[in-house]
Amino acid sequence: MTKTSQRVTAAVFCLFLAGFGLLHIILPDRTFSPVENRNLRQMPEFTWSALADGSYTAALETYLSDQFPLRDGWMGLKTRYEYLLGKREFHGVYFCGDRLISKLEDDSRSEQNLACVRQLTEKTDIPVYLGLIPTAAEIWKDYLPEGADSFDQTAYLARAQETGAVWVDIAGALAERRDEAVFYRTDHHWTSLGAYCGYTALLEAMGETPAPLGTARRAADDFYGTLYSTSGVHWLQPDSIERYVSGEGVTVENVSSEETHGLYVDSFLAEKDKYASFLGGNMPLYIVRNENAAASKKLLVVRDSYSDSLAPFLSQTFSEIHLLDLRYYRTSAAQYAEENDMDMIFVCYSVENFIKDTDAAMLAQ
Repeated sequence: MTKTSQRVTAAVFCLFLAGFGLLHIILPDRTFSPVENRNLRQMPEFTWSALADGSYTAALETYLSDQFPLRDGWMGLKTRYEYLLGKREFHGVYFCGDRLISKLEDDSRSEQNLACVRQLTEKTDIPVYLGLIPTAAEIWKDYLPEGADSFDQTAYLARAQETGAVWVDIAGALAERRDEAVFYRTDHHWTSLGAYCGYTALLEAMGETPAPLGTARRAADDFYGTLYSTSGVHWLQPDSIERYVSGEGVTVENVSSEETHGLYVDSFLAEKDKYASFLGGNMPLYIVRNENAAASKKLLVVRDSYSDSLAPFLSQTFSEIHLLDLRYYRTSAAQYAEENDMDMIFVCYSVENFIKDTDAAMLAQ
């Protein structure tokens, strides 16, 4: 390489750095990334003590990374490059053709939490039902890349049937419709069709007849979920969100805010987290009431966010449903059920959340 070409290369590199430095100064800092679905680091406050202990430089590094000009585009370009090199796992998410599937690993609490369910069944005379929702890594395991590592959910679900609770075979119901869209392609949640599978499994475990599925109504066709945000695989087509239950005559009480609304909160359809349009997102306690339900029974659901899209189907059968999230409402599930005259308790979690949940200990209280 001649001296002239070296100077040209150095000059281009310097212009490149200067250009991005100028963009960083000109462009306003972003507070939120809709692509990554998270808040971005703002300029840290300088103090001598923070400089001395290293926290200021660490925060500054994160700030510069989060506020890098055209960050979303560069992230997508990096992921495409790694994909061309043969990589198929991105930040704990497997790229499986036209869909994304979260990698699932065992957690130290997986057996402890099963023991907590066992203790719940021993503490109360109210019938307890247990339904663990396998992830897409189990139902769609044929789509996983060759050699993909994933937690053995089949074996875990077999052990879960020994807790003493009435088993709800959600895995079997989902497997029967595995060729359909029972999970979103860009999000970890099940779709409304998947939630209906869970609903039918519960009703069958209770010896009851589930309401028919009905006709789908599309609420949104531009949903990009958490796996899309996490993985950096930003070239997939968006998911659609469908509803099968109209919600007519159903009221939802958000106990913490003392607000009442319908089954759906459509304002979320204009935001990134469109899944929160079911009920209104993660809240400590919802009470869903339907005077026209098939049965005048009260159901307590100890749950995670998967039950947001399950609630519309449950509302067709039960006159009152209490959706209790122990992450935000720390109380004894048995005591709550007894104080509120519940007829049944349904412990319903995704396997992914259940094996990691530190709050499941409240089931044993």
